[in-house]
Amino acid sequence: MASALSKAFMALALTALAGSASAQQTAPEPAVIRIGLLRSYEPVLALSALDIPPETIGVAGAELAIADNNTTGQFMGQTFELTVSTQAPGDDIGPAMQALLDAGVHFVVTDLSAEDTLKVADLAGGGATILNAGATDDSLREENCRPNLLHTAPSRSMLTDALAQYLMWKQWRNWVLVSGEHPNDKLFAQALRDSALKFGGEILEERVFEDKGGARATDSGQAQVQRQIPVFMQGLPDHDVVLVADESEVFGSYIPWRTWLPRPVAGTAGLVAASWHPASEQWGGAQIQNRFEKMAGRRMLPKDMQVWTAIRIIGEAASRTASAEPGAILSFIKGPDFSIAAFKGQRLTFRDWNWQLRQPILLGEGRSVVSASPQEGFLHQNSELDTLGVDRPETRCHGAP
Repeated sequence: MASALSKAFMALALTALAGSASAQQTAPEPAVIRIGLLRSYEPVLALSALDIPPETIGVAGAELAIADNNTTGQFMGQTFELTVSTQAPGDDIGPAMQALLDAGVHFVVTDLSAEDTLKVADLAGGGATILNAGATDDSLREENCRPNLLHTAPSRSMLTDALAQYLMWKQWRNWVLVSGEHPNDKLFAQALRDSALKFGGEILEERVFEDKGGARATDSGQAQVQRQIPVFMQGLPDHDVVLVADESEVFGSYIPWRTWLPRPVAGTAGLVAASWHPASEQWGGAQIQNRFEKMAGRRMLPKDMQVWTAIRIIGEAASRTASAEPGAILSFIKGPDFSIAAFKGQRLTFRDWNWQLRQPILLGEGRSVVSASPQEGFLHQNSELDTLGVDRPETRCHGAP
């Protein structure tokens, strides 16, 4: 009798093992969601060695986001794969983009110039969604908007509006503007003018700083700067703040502490508006900073956060839809129920008229966060975040929604 029972139990055990092995063999493979990061990078000379972008800028943010996506994806039967393609400035971006499309990549995060971002979006057509994490040009959100082009990088107008709100909140209403002569400097200067008009600031006088080159880091160069900048700033009308528009890194860092009158500096130097700050630890920011620093060996920079956010948007949509199908993911991202948490005190959503991500803007100097905009008292009928940048009634985007 005992022998018969033993044989029966053995048979049941073997059947159970066989069933388990069969289940493992028939378990579906995780659905793969391929994401590309297409970037332009080369080490550039900055006025301060501390401002030279690290080689891993953006890439480190992407790698952390992929890890975060896969943490959730393992429970959803999804896996996320990242392909990074780095080009030198001026290279033809077309072949790199085509290679990603040929590899079956349907979501491409970009850190490129405005011209190359637009070229990539047009090359992708309906075959891929582009998430712009680098270019701040308002034209990409407005007259050159595209239905497959979304933006996690803030626009210039969002950055200058954030700064203008803070200056008006401080009741520092009278400004002078010093701008560079390169194209991006002129675009930032125009954004500052528009923000002044929008919020009631007054630009009393403007001056242009000519780029004459020279040895910036030498002792003689420093001596020349100390003599020349105050003279350049002499004779301005009485003002509260000096605004600087120098995206080209020609003179901006020389302005603080060298003005003729003792005045605060803001814009691309002094008090700077950005999507993120390496010292930000509010709203759970310490958590992502610690994880990022452990992985990358440095603090998180704005472009790291913009790339991280773009890839997390894809992961959040894939998780919420329980789908790896690109169309389903994009439809959810563009739908009314989408939002993303990004350590900024509130969940972020897209503007459905130009696909710009709404987000608070941090105002900081070298070592600390000074404030965050929108500022108290700047109200909006739908979202206070829409006080930053181009609002729906003013948009010139007609082809994206």
